[in-house]
Amino acid sequence: MAPDFDGSSTSFKKVCVMDAGGSFGSALVHRLLQRGYFVHAAINTHVEIEDSKNLRVFHTDPLDYHSIVEALEGCYGLFYSSDQPFYDESTAEMEVRAAHNVLEACAQTDTIDKVVFTSSATAVTWRDPSDSTSSSPSPDVDERNWSNVNFCKKFKLWHGLSKTLAEKTAWALAMDRGVSMVSINAGLSLSPDLTITHPYLKGAAEMYDDGVFVTVDLKFLVDSHICVFEDVSAYGRYLCFNRVINCNEDAVKLAQILLPPDVSSLPPSITVGESRMVPQRISNKKLNKLMVDFDCEDPIPSSQI
Repeated sequence: MAPDFDGSSTSFKKVCVMDAGGSFGSALVHRLLQRGYFVHAAINTHVEIEDSKNLRVFHTDPLDYHSIVEALEGCYGLFYSSDQPFYDESTAEMEVRAAHNVLEACAQTDTIDKVVFTSSATAVTWRDPSDSTSSSPSPDVDERNWSNVNFCKKFKLWHGLSKTLAEKTAWALAMDRGVSMVSINAGLSLSPDLTITHPYLKGAAEMYDDGVFVTVDLKFLVDSHICVFEDVSAYGRYLCFNRVINCNEDAVKLAQILLPPDVSSLPPSITVGESRMVPQRISNKKLNKLMVDFDCEDPIPSSQI
């Protein structure tokens, strides 16, 4: 049965948001409430969120299967995201276990009809230059590409490794258990808490030189998730970004957000005053086409931008 989003059926409006305590999760919860959803906000931190008329809070551990099942009870959809403050060689195993638990819980929850799985562009962009095989006929990067696991291990790109393996695990289980799922492969989210230590930024200079360093505004990221959830034609993976960092001006602006105002701290490939443009080698046409008619007028509170 197709979901009813006109407000006539509240059963189709109840959704769960996992990791609702973070910048993205809290902004997503707010937008869903604005659009008339009843939200189960699943948090695994000490963030203080109180129940309200259309909001119920659950303390959920992605590694605790039963706590996930409890949070999903009665929900039609799930928005799942998981980000760690630090990534190393052991993080991938944890994120794979969490993804498996979440998709298995969805498969066991009769009311769940759709899952939006938040992944990362780092699960797409890391390709071994020496590898002649490619899942895409184009030299450019799009949703058909997967990051090379061995390449990520070799260069200790732990964020890309974790996101690739976790997303592949989710897709394998979703297909095996008949769970309807779409994934959002997001660029670097320009959230209020972004710092230079964000794990996504490991290898940023190489992404810049390859023309695949992308960022996404918090509002656009939230709207993209809701769009792929509500649109019955949405399928597969969606690269999500609204800016490509491929010129010195943009690189300097981003570096000044992340770093103290010290030009000497900028990467050596970026020099203020130089005019350098790197060809864009990544495409988000699939998502942009889907979002053409999406209503994204509702503002996100300034405290969440």
